[in-house]
Amino acid sequence: MSKEINTKEIIDRLNSFLTEEQILVNEPMSKHTTFRIGGDADIHVSPSVDELPKVVSLCNELNVPYYVVGNGSNLLVSDNGVRGVVISIRRPAEYIKIEGNTIVAGAGTSLAKVSNQAAKEGLGDLSFAAGIPGTIGGAVVMNAGAYGGEIKDTLKSVKVCTKDGNVLEIEAKDLDLSYRHSCIPEKGYIVLEATFEMQPMEEEELRAKMTEYRNSRVAKQPLNFPSAGSTFKRPKDNFAGKLIEDAGLKGYQVGGAQVSEKHCGFVVNANGATAKDVYTLIQDVIKDVENKYDVTLEPEVKMMGEF
Repeated sequence: MSKEINTKEIIDRLNSFLTEEQILVNEPMSKHTTFRIGGDADIHVSPSVDELPKVVSLCNELNVPYYVVGNGSNLLVSDNGVRGVVISIRRPAEYIKIEGNTIVAGAGTSLAKVSNQAAKEGLGDLSFAAGIPGTIGGAVVMNAGAYGGEIKDTLKSVKVCTKDGNVLEIEAKDLDLSYRHSCIPEKGYIVLEATFEMQPMEEEELRAKMTEYRNSRVAKQPLNFPSAGSTFKRPKDNFAGKLIEDAGLKGYQVGGAQVSEKHCGFVVNANGATAKDVYTLIQDVIKDVENKYDVTLEPEVKMMGEF
């Protein structure tokens, strides 16, 4: 069972450095995920980059669990909600600074926005990221990528908050960046901002690539349904979507959750799905693909709360 927390005490302490608008109580997480699914968070806060370490230190002092979310574009939150504090890194942590070939972006900044701003400045190459719905923080954590490009290709360094509430600057080479992976979750770090070292490119060339990638997404992905994007990591020497389709699971449903008929690598909220529907469907898909092809699919979607 989840531990009971003293909500009033936490809110009283948060009020000493956050505004009332930055603190939400019993906030539905369905408002904060692209799946449009999730129970209530006990406390939901939206601190700035400077305020976030204070929130972490307070949670540690009061022994209150905390969780970090960005745009919620790669997240499935339990129907039972989240006990403790959910730290949302969005608008208060949204900014872009450009100096020469260097771009510094706050963790709450839209990845697509940074991609567009880079193109406007004639800096590349984040064109692959133009259609990715996440934030800079989440993109760095999972080394987001598409169409042959990855965050690690241009990332120079990150500023993070440690589990103790301290702030560190870490070089990209020390983040163990690989396919959909960094050491950031393992270390318990929270990304505050990222610095990218870019190369000069023609804006026209970058815009053309962005348009090509955007059109490809529209043509191939089920953007008309709420989802968390690609649901499974790409297995070695194969493709999750192909394995799922070959297993006869196209259109497979559990409650309101469905394996997309347009792209089997996506699980979508087709009709009022619950988190339990989505979770059960994911487990069914993993089991069927493993039984038929001896390949164990690994979810790319992160789970928050009890399932």
